[in-house]
Amino acid sequence: MLDKLDWLRPRYEEVGMLLSDPDVVKDQKRWQALVKEHARLEPLDAAIRNLEEMEEEKREASKLLAEPGMEEMAQEELNRLNSEIQETEQSVRIMLIPPDPNAERSAVMEIRSGAGGEEAALFAAELQRMYMRYAERRGWRCEMIDVSPTELGGIKEAVFEIHGEAVFSRLRFESGVHRVQRVPVTESNGKRQTSTATVAVMPEAQDVDVEIDPNDLRIDTYRASGHGGQYINRTDSAVRITHLPTGVVVTCQDEKSQLKNKEKAMRVLRTRLYERALEAKHEAEAEDRRSQVGTGDRSERIRTYNFYEGRVTDHRIGKTVYSLPTFLDGDIDELVEPLILADRQKKLRQLGLTPIQTETD
Repeated sequence: MLDKLDWLRPRYEEVGMLLSDPDVVKDQKRWQALVKEHARLEPLDAAIRNLEEMEEEKREASKLLAEPGMEEMAQEELNRLNSEIQETEQSVRIMLIPPDPNAERSAVMEIRSGAGGEEAALFAAELQRMYMRYAERRGWRCEMIDVSPTELGGIKEAVFEIHGEAVFSRLRFESGVHRVQRVPVTESNGKRQTSTATVAVMPEAQDVDVEIDPNDLRIDTYRASGHGGQYINRTDSAVRITHLPTGVVVTCQDEKSQLKNKEKAMRVLRTRLYERALEAKHEAEAEDRRSQVGTGDRSERIRTYNFYEGRVTDHRIGKTVYSLPTFLDGDIDELVEPLILADRQKKLRQLGLTPIQTETD
């Protein structure tokens, strides 16, 4: 591993010198990029130095194996050093993975019912509750943007924000088609049915990410529908914003205040345009990102919720958990963690590095 990292120290020292260069300091954009690079390389450099020291200690301990009466002590020292070296190398591999600039952001989640009529809408509502319960477990805050309920308690569509630390990094692999297999409550003869719902997870855009020309917007107001009492029938509080150049439409009717609905709708619009800009600018990277642990494409089935067997199967990593009720109650880390690990393993292979060893290896 150390041979593959011979570039690191020269680059770390070079970045350190550039940060004190007056010409570089004047270029704030470049200077800030170098600050981030230096912050990333600093712990890597420290870890490499630690590895070098442990390798030297290992060589010294190996010499003691040939000394009479020192074999047992030397072997214990070698075992300790081998274990620490392995742990440090694992940490270094993870630090070498290029950081996702969106990883630490909050996220916008969109859930839509798919094939299956009312049963699909009921399943979509269960997925919405599942993710909101997961957010609650992690101390994140959810904020509803728009929801289209059905008569039986399902949803045709729901859009909501999840605010918290590293929300996008943990939920990004939930994007895709989720499939449910069960006997619907709407089925009188007990016939099994397969229905679907789609989930989209997008990093929440910041004001600096996307510039929106007010002249490119058409903003319509109308009376909100659905639950909410008589108030919504008397006030044009709901907002629909159309971005004319792209045709992207966002609606929000969750708040009684038209201003608050407009602010929420603008945040979602900014996020959708940001995602479009990312895909347009980095199409090759986006294709790889959609195929990272199988695929994250929204048009492909990624997970099956089988009520007959009480199991949830993620088809991208071939992992099944037999705890469907608790999973739907928001305890989804049994699949979230393996998906994150699988993504790391793939990126390490792309860097030509040995994947991280796990307990099952």
